[in-house]
Amino acid sequence: MSPPFVKGFNMIQRINRTLKYQGAILDIYSDKMRLDDGSIQDWDFVSHRMGAAAILPVLPDGKILLVEQSRPCIEKVTLEIPAGCRDYKDEDAKVCAMRELKEETGYESDDVIKLLTLNTTVAFCDETVEIFMAKNIKKVSSQKLDAGEDITIKIFEPKELVNMIFSGDITDSKTIAAIMSYQCLTKHDC
Repeated sequence: MSPPFVKGFNMIQRINRTLKYQGAILDIYSDKMRLDDGSIQDWDFVSHRMGAAAILPVLPDGKILLVEQSRPCIEKVTLEIPAGCRDYKDEDAKVCAMRELKEETGYESDDVIKLLTLNTTVAFCDETVEIFMAKNIKKVSSQKLDAGEDITIKIFEPKELVNMIFSGDITDSKTIAAIMSYQCLTKHDC
């Protein structure tokens, strides 16, 4: 039996974990949980084995570059910051983010800083995305997309992106977090 993993008023215990599916980057488990009232429930758990990194690309004029791509899981075309899985669990997240920027957009930067760490869906998944900002990006090559990727580059004013978040045109969590963090850092109106 595992020790309680939630401290405080809830003492929830995982009493069993069963692997249900093992994929290329995700493992799906069924957890048997004992709640603080003593009842037992089955919970789903998704383990993202590699983790991910993302990067907010800022052009010298302050405009922000996003990638537009089809996301069949939500049946939408989305606007997102470039992102991807680490190649291996201990890969430096900054290296991963810079690689994704170059592969998805053909841009690079020598001025990359960490913005934040994001846990995407804490209720059932342990995915962590390290988010960086690349300032003064410059075009150095063409895109080098993975098989199945169809990415279009789009450029926006930061204020335009904030409006698109509030209108529901941008719904991707890592992109929202990056844009709002950037807005906070540059405009000081948080």
